[in-house]
Amino acid sequence: MNRIKIDYGIDLGTTNSAICRMERGVPTICKIEVTDDTMPSCVFFNKKKSTIVGNSAYLSMKSDKRRATYGWHPESSNAFIEFKRTMGTNHVYESPNMGRGYSSEELSAEVLKALKSFVTDEEIKSVVITVPAKFTVNQKTATMEAARLAGFRHVELLQEPIAASLAYGLSFEQSNGHWMVFDFGGGTFDAALLRVENGIMQVFDTAGDNYLGGKNLDEAIVDDIIMPTLRENYALDNILDNPARKAVLRDALKTYAEDLKNQLSFKQQVDVLSNLGELGEDDNGEEIELDLTVKQEDAFRVMRPIFQRAVDICLELLKRNGMRGDELDKLIFVGGPTHSPLIRGMLVEQVSPRVDSSVDPMTAVATGAALYASTIDNKAAPNDTGTDVLHFDVGYESTSVERQEWVSIRLERENSGENCPDAVEVEFIRGDEAWSSGRVPVDAFGSVIECALRDGKPNSFAIRAFNEQGDVLRCFPEEITIIQGTKIGAAPLPYNIGISVWDNGRKKAVFQGLKGLEKNTPLPAVGVRNELRSTVTLRPGIDEDVLTIPVYQAEHNAEASLAVLHEYVADVSICGDEVFELIPSNSPVDVTLKVDSSEMMTMEVFFPRQDVTVSKKLDTLRHQSLQEAAGRIPEFLTTAREGISRLKKDGIDVKSLKEDLGQILKEYRESNEKKAVLEHVKNLMRRIEEVDSSQELNRLLREIEETRTKLHKAQKEFGDSTSAASLTYIEKEADAAIHSGNVPLVAKALESMNFLYFDLTKIQQAMIFIMSCSARYNLISWKDASRARYLIDSGLSMMKNFSSSCTLVSVAAELFHLMPEEEVKRTSVGLQF
Repeated sequence: MNRIKIDYGIDLGTTNSAICRMERGVPTICKIEVTDDTMPSCVFFNKKKSTIVGNSAYLSMKSDKRRATYGWHPESSNAFIEFKRTMGTNHVYESPNMGRGYSSEELSAEVLKALKSFVTDEEIKSVVITVPAKFTVNQKTATMEAARLAGFRHVELLQEPIAASLAYGLSFEQSNGHWMVFDFGGGTFDAALLRVENGIMQVFDTAGDNYLGGKNLDEAIVDDIIMPTLRENYALDNILDNPARKAVLRDALKTYAEDLKNQLSFKQQVDVLSNLGELGEDDNGEEIELDLTVKQEDAFRVMRPIFQRAVDICLELLKRNGMRGDELDKLIFVGGPTHSPLIRGMLVEQVSPRVDSSVDPMTAVATGAALYASTIDNKAAPNDTGTDVLHFDVGYESTSVERQEWVSIRLERENSGENCPDAVEVEFIRGDEAWSSGRVPVDAFGSVIECALRDGKPNSFAIRAFNEQGDVLRCFPEEITIIQGTKIGAAPLPYNIGISVWDNGRKKAVFQGLKGLEKNTPLPAVGVRNELRSTVTLRPGIDEDVLTIPVYQAEHNAEASLAVLHEYVADVSICGDEVFELIPSNSPVDVTLKVDSSEMMTMEVFFPRQDVTVSKKLDTLRHQSLQEAAGRIPEFLTTAREGISRLKKDGIDVKSLKEDLGQILKEYRESNEKKAVLEHVKNLMRRIEEVDSSQELNRLLREIEETRTKLHKAQKEFGDSTSAASLTYIEKEADAAIHSGNVPLVAKALESMNFLYFDLTKIQQAMIFIMSCSARYNLISWKDASRARYLIDSGLSMMKNFSSSCTLVSVAAELFHLMPEEEVKRTSVGLQF
């Protein structure tokens, strides 16, 4: 079947994946191995060098992980899962059977190939693939690369919460309200807030954690239930003291923990038994066997803190949008772990009682992806449909909240072969055959047909073409679908996008957002930043001259924060051989960044003085170094400790920050996912910086009020009409900065107030300073003592004779520069020259 829309959606999950397609306007899950709707995202390479994906691979993985405890060699494994958590990194999964290593993209490509193979009646070259809302640009680019390796020619990415909301929205009668999507998957967590107005759905904020999911629940069961029981019965000290062996044992035990977790969703207790010979031996050579009974309440006790992290993210998401949980019209469950009665109860108790589980949480994302795919033109649609096939150019809105929808149709004679008639008749027949357009004449100039839609349903319309004799002609497309009752708004940008710029005051690189690329801006979008300055000289034809613009993505309240605390996207580098005029250092630079619907980016750098523009596509297929990430963790942990100590000294309650630091330290000791640890410690440092900034803001506000009082007094004693006008302007500037809450703006306003105060009182300050220098003359190690003595005497004489104020200030300034550096630091507080 040739499709003018993509029509296929894939949920590429951490632990399970699914594929769905549109069939006569209805999203239909493609069955995996006859009966299953989903397939484990697991890849196994056997000794015959065959690639096995899905259930068989998952069973092999279980035995593979358990068998690794004999000899304690993790590198002996040939089965892989959860590689989605390392997308966009340089992690390599070594397969001894294949004699090579695989990247996360290559393994993901094998899963995509397997999903594609379950569709046997047509070739798929276009697809919508879902990704977590909080996936970074690099992770999304890696997903696109996996799709390319799997043979797809046209790929669109869709955020998972949006896909899920589409699946729910299709069957939901309420057309207005606020929804929250709670998407707790195998390896990632997303929360999204949606506004629904007259059936039109728009995501307006998202939050999440790329390293929180069912995997963490399995690890908690292993560490807090299974492992303590084993330690009571076996000698494991040497194994657990060896990080590599401990990792092998934990991986083996996780295969039991996952089954245990799933069964306890509907059982009060479960027996965990290992078969003889499944696990290795302890320190004394005794064979390790599992034989324990786990109660639901005990498993829920260790799972609760993991789920609470997700609940807390939801509560914070509501708080920053000024909402309460009882204002939600529904809370949507997505992901296998949401079957657990524990998390459902926690959400009802802490977030909202209006939960909705009417759609299968395991297939909601794939279903929504297919619905979305039915709205996207298929750019890889085949052209070789045959010379006797009529081609029509059909234009229509794929989703609608109206009951009637206009469809334009035009005969494409240039694509329809030599025997194409000048005009034909076309009839649209709705899928239920309860409505027909009747035969409408259509030629190369086109026509318009008004189609009647059924409420709240996908409406498929068969297209039939007839010649003058009434014979049916083959045509393309043969069918279109219009979904009535729901319409999805543009996907929102999940991060602020900006660049790293040098802050001379702080001597550090800070984040500056691009106007137009703020978090939650609908995609595609364009961001700009003007009045920047180049820090290097670019000489035409000299490729050693390089101007580098680092691009970052950041969460809310990121402006002027340290760039290193945010997610690096890519560098845009401009060399001298890319410009045709000399661009000196300190030249003005304007930056424009274009972001498409899948968050792929292009930057234009404009040098206005030279009228030179350089355009660059960002290379976001950058594999982050896990070794580099691990190396930065100790430094960040130290900085976090110092920040917490500083806040404690300021009298701030740091209990929550210390608890989070403790959790991160535990994760650092026990987890092999150093990228996750780094991300969590950076999140903590951002929180510390926010609290620290709020304290700095309070300090600045106090200083502004004190300076304001001094300014008014100085204006009264020494000012004139000009200084009065300056004072009015500066106070307005200060009030606007205070209202914004932006620390750099408030600091700049305080600087302006101090400058005006000095200008009003400079004569008095100069007089005080000269008298102080006179009194302390013998205590100061002057750079030129005789010159200093002369200046002091001259200044004192001027003060007696009321000489020029400008000359008096000049004397004070020269005295200031004759002081040694340590004396300047002590004396210059409150003075500006």
